[in-house]
Formats: sequence, C-alpha cells, structure tokens
Amino acid sequence: MSQENQKLPEETPVVKIQAWWRGTLVRRVLLHAALRAWIIQCWWRLLLPRILEKRRQAILDTFQQEQWAVVRLQSWVRMWRIRRRYRQMLKAVRIIQTHWRGHACTSRGVIKGQYRISASQLHLELEILLGSGPCIVTECIPLPIKQ
Repeated sequence: MSQENQKLPEETPVVKIQAWWRGTLVRRVLLHAALRAWIIQCWWRLLLPRILEKRRQAILDTFQQEQWAVVRLQSWVRMWRIRRRYRQMLKAVRIIQTHWRGHACTSRGVIKGQYRISASQLHLELEILLGSGPCIVTECIPLPIKQ
C-alpha cells in the first residue's frame, strides 16, 4: 500500500498540530469579526444621537412652519373681516353724508357771543340763531382765585 492511501490515526502529532492550527485560524477569524462588530457598534452609538437630533430638528422646523402658517392665516382672516366691516361703515357714512348734504335746511345756524372778565367772574352771553328763533344764554362763571 502507498502512503497516500494510508489513514493516519487521530492521535498522531501531525493531526494534533493541524487541529491546533485550524483552531487558531478560526479563533483569529472570530476575534477579527468580533472586533469589526464592536467597531461598527461604537460608530453607530456615535452616529445615532446625531441622526435623532436631525430628525427632531426637522420635526421642530415643520411644526414651526405650520404654526407660522396658522398665525398668518388667522391674521389675514382678521384683517379681511376688519376691512369688510370698515368698508360697511364707510359706505354707511357716505350715505349719511350724502343725505345730510342734500338736506334742505332753512338756516345753518349762527352763534354770536360776548364775554367780559371781572376780578372774580367770567360773564358770558351767547346768542344762538336757528331756523325757529333765537336762543340767548347768559352765564356768570366764578373764577378760581389763588389766595
């Protein structure tokens, strides 16, 4: 029989050395895989807070934009309602002014008056002339005197 066809028993030193070498290679590969996994985990632990902060900031920005849009819409609606009310009032004022200007009045009225100041009083005499007749008002107003 040739040596190639011979089977070596498991207890021979060659088999033990080969098993030891294969075990060393497997342990080295497993150690490298564990180190790579550990490096990836450390990198991910550093990266995850940044990602979460960016996501939180994006949500806050969106919320802020929505709030500004709501505030703008509310202010526009309030402005529109106030403008509409102002225009209604302006229309009513113009109608009243037009009617008043066209109103035929016999006399617009005149106020004439004279006054006289003495040491302690103001003598006031007013004559108000309207269409129906004159109205005369005479009043004596005491002046405050500092002592």
